[in-house]
Amino acid sequence: MTALQKMMLGVAMCVAFGVAHAEVLAPDALIKNTVQEVIAIIKQDKDIRAGDPKKINALVDAKVLPHFDFVRMTQLAVGKYWRTATPEQKQALATEFRNMLVRTYTKVFTVYRDQTVEVKPLKMAAEDTEVTVKTVISKPGSQLIPVDYEMKKAADGWKVFDISIEGVSMVMSYRGQFGSEIQESGIDSLIKTLSNKNAHAGDTLKAESK
Repeated sequence: MTALQKMMLGVAMCVAFGVAHAEVLAPDALIKNTVQEVIAIIKQDKDIRAGDPKKINALVDAKVLPHFDFVRMTQLAVGKYWRTATPEQKQALATEFRNMLVRTYTKVFTVYRDQTVEVKPLKMAAEDTEVTVKTVISKPGSQLIPVDYEMKKAADGWKVFDISIEGVSMVMSYRGQFGSEIQESGIDSLIKTLSNKNAHAGDTLKAESK
């Protein structure tokens, strides 16, 4: 399994956050109670495993996006340049960053092959508002993949703002790339670059699905 596949698989496990609950669960309970259900959906739906863009996008929109704090994720990825961005630029950056991750999700489900997920016990105080939920993805005959979810408590439940795969932060992995682009050409250039990549990825996906 390549590093990219590991990253994508870790993100796939994060779909588990998307199952709706009437009450606000503790972050580790939320993962533990939902991951198996989502895995079952992936196993049973051959269209998702085959990369059906309509089904995957519908699943992502309904189950994933509401449980991520994309503004904070983008802020962390952009780093110090976030402070100098206008409100319009911040919104555009968050939108394009979200779209970029959504495009990645469309490829996530095709790499799932009977992996299991173990949620490690979480120690947290009642007043904690940020936690790290540690999990391990395993498959017989393969190396264990540690996946950590950085989560923050919001008014409507716990939100994911970063994922670390084998100790590598997904959000921070973009910081150097984004920083170099902004330093060289400015924030608007980064927005345009992300927008173009997202548009190209969308066109490619449509062509592949025909």
